[in-house]
Amino acid sequence: MWGVLEVTHKTTEEVKRARKNILIQEYEMFRMQLGKTIYKDQKKCTHIINHLLALGKTFDIKELNIKIVKI
Repeated sequence: MWGVLEVTHKTTEEVKRARKNILIQEYEMFRMQLGKTIYKDQKKCTHIINHLLALGKTFDIKELNIKIVKI
């Protein structure tokens, strides 16, 4: 039983780490897209940030402000 728990936990951590890496890349590459409203772009950016926060990524307020201004 212990072996199953170890494998399950390890897999869960690997999945979280992979998801976090993908979201960080999405966050870094995020730019406004032609033809989309500011609302939709802001909503997508907020979605990415919220998922990263849930996975344990921390942001400095200044970093987030700069990201929004650059979009």
